[in-house]
Amino acid sequence: MRIINLLLVLLCANTLLTAQKKQISVNDIYTDEFATQGMDVLRSMNNGKQYTVLNKDPYRGLVSVDLYDYSTLKKVETLISTGDVEGLEDFSSYSFSKDESKLLLATEVESIFRRSTLGIFYVYDIATKKLIKINDAKIQEPTLSPDNNRVAYVMDNNLFLMDLESGQTQPITKDGVKNKIINGVTDWVYEEEFSFVRAFEWNSDGTTIAFLRFDETNVPEFSMDVYGTEKYPSQHVFKYPKAGEDNALVSLHSYDVKSGEVSNIDLGDAYYIPRIKWMNDRNSLSVQTMNRHQNHLRFHVVNVKTGTVSLLMEEKDKAYVDIHDNLTFLADDSFIWTSEKDGWNHIYLYNQDGTLMNQVTQGNWEVTKYYGYDQNEDKIYYQSTENGTINRGVYSVESNGKKKKALAVVEGHNSASFSTDFTYFINNYSSATTPPVYTLHRSLTGKKITDILDNTALTKKLEGYEMSPKEFSTITINGNDLNMYMIKPADFDASKKYPLFMYQYSGPGSQNVSNSWMGGNDYWHQSLVSKGYIVACVDGRGTGYKGSDFKKSTYLNLVKYETEDQIDAAKKLSELPYIDKDRTGIWGWSFGGHMSTNCLLKGNDTFEMAIAVAPVTSWRFYDTIYTERFMRTPKENPSGYDDNSPFNYPQLLKGDYLLVHGSGDDNVHVQNTMRMIEALVQANKQFDWAIYPDKNHGIYGGNTRIHLYNKMTDFVTTKL
Repeated sequence: MRIINLLLVLLCANTLLTAQKKQISVNDIYTDEFATQGMDVLRSMNNGKQYTVLNKDPYRGLVSVDLYDYSTLKKVETLISTGDVEGLEDFSSYSFSKDESKLLLATEVESIFRRSTLGIFYVYDIATKKLIKINDAKIQEPTLSPDNNRVAYVMDNNLFLMDLESGQTQPITKDGVKNKIINGVTDWVYEEEFSFVRAFEWNSDGTTIAFLRFDETNVPEFSMDVYGTEKYPSQHVFKYPKAGEDNALVSLHSYDVKSGEVSNIDLGDAYYIPRIKWMNDRNSLSVQTMNRHQNHLRFHVVNVKTGTVSLLMEEKDKAYVDIHDNLTFLADDSFIWTSEKDGWNHIYLYNQDGTLMNQVTQGNWEVTKYYGYDQNEDKIYYQSTENGTINRGVYSVESNGKKKKALAVVEGHNSASFSTDFTYFINNYSSATTPPVYTLHRSLTGKKITDILDNTALTKKLEGYEMSPKEFSTITINGNDLNMYMIKPADFDASKKYPLFMYQYSGPGSQNVSNSWMGGNDYWHQSLVSKGYIVACVDGRGTGYKGSDFKKSTYLNLVKYETEDQIDAAKKLSELPYIDKDRTGIWGWSFGGHMSTNCLLKGNDTFEMAIAVAPVTSWRFYDTIYTERFMRTPKENPSGYDDNSPFNYPQLLKGDYLLVHGSGDDNVHVQNTMRMIEALVQANKQFDWAIYPDKNHGIYGGNTRIHLYNKMTDFVTTKL
């Protein structure tokens, strides 16, 4: 009896404690109530002993670049402050010249697409405190020459060169025309899918600039209405190659700074040129090219002096080859590279003529980041999944693959920022229960020197809120052990029945089940859990970090197997005694919105509701590079495109459906949602939908996120 009474007291106390805590609200999440502290724009100096950080003083309205010492973490000096430089009121980013005597400062920056921006830029001489404005107009991607005497940049689709001493500017190209010819920066699809904007590079001594030229003439145009605040809407028109359509014709050129001559470089039948990078030899340019199917990568060396092109190495895959930036040229131009060719992403060492010297890392785990190579100590530094696919650890290994050292492997997510000479690294650690913690370590041993900053203030604040832990596990679905997490209410009672709300993204190579700190969606899930829902997330087939075969198993059939995994996972979870099998929902954004839509339709006996935000509804509407990488062209694979396009089977809708899109989405066009709406209307199916005017793929700005997530919260609580 005493034991029973004690349990009742403890139960009542726990209930009272839970009741006293606040529930997370959407307003809390999207007014940055739970923002984490970090180290903004950290750059290591050439000496390897110091680093700089961009600091902002909101009270005095000042922005500065401050120099710190690694060993003491103390500020050494301020290199620049807006309070000390006349004519400079603000700047949002900075970069150094090669010798660190000058700073390139960005102001008045505005976004173009996901990665591209326009801005007013200045060059600041640290010693003389002289400030030079590059151009009165907004420009793109200014880059200082290695000798600090010139800056190259792009304006109005042309490449320009400015002499900093004389102030004179001359055009390198003159044929740039909007929606036709682009020089020196990428077109929309390269920016989005090959993840780079600046398409020009200085060689090692500043005598030559290599650049890409895009001829978009035959690429179909896409137009979006911009509603704005004026009486009449305008239209934003840009080139967007949808699957199966013409891409821009991309060519490689070199510019001789002394003579002012531009040379064309013949790369033969190259369809894509996703990367260019100068080698240490000033005349040698490495160039990566791919075929349209993206399953054959060629790695070339161009001698810009003679114009000769030679093949260094190549990679082929039955599905596709991923593009990355994991490339280091050693002093003799031998090089380090990562590849999935043995079935897992690993590090390889090649000599200067492209002959494989050895595979540096190997095993049934993935290298997730390549940090670089310390030639003095013969150490390669990298991040991997060696301590579990949902975790990340930092390691070093010699170039022969021996003497591997675990440097930062506490269970969770470790990410390193190394000093230039690899003497030190700053580790950013977090887990599902620990917000980011920054610590200083010695690179050779991994030994921690000192703590830099943590987020204990946030941890303390969250103690006042009702929070539930992520419970990580695996679930066996369709013969695969899939990573999963589940979040249960703080007052969870196994004898009760709870509605299940699933979240996923599911795109190729992605990961949602990760032992790392929370983002906005995690906080929203916590708010739903506090309202009595169980939230679960399962990374199905096609997601990342479990080997190439697992990731590429969805090739030619995007969303088919991923949908089957989510439906079957929901069925299996519904067998748990505390899950109400008649109250199952799912949601996702972008690829995840396509998934949640398909799950509701094809799994209409399993899911009772779904939310789709900015979904693809037909891969025929998405861009060439992404879609054809995984699906080939619609002409080659029509069933792959159409059998899993939800507007082809709207009659399957039985449950409650909320469809959301931004009308200004340049990535997944609102056309996807409009076609889905029309299909559902003609099938006489009722559903809910919302369009956010002029909002892009992220659907944010002002109160937009608050409005969106409150709408989704209301939909969940009324429909599930």
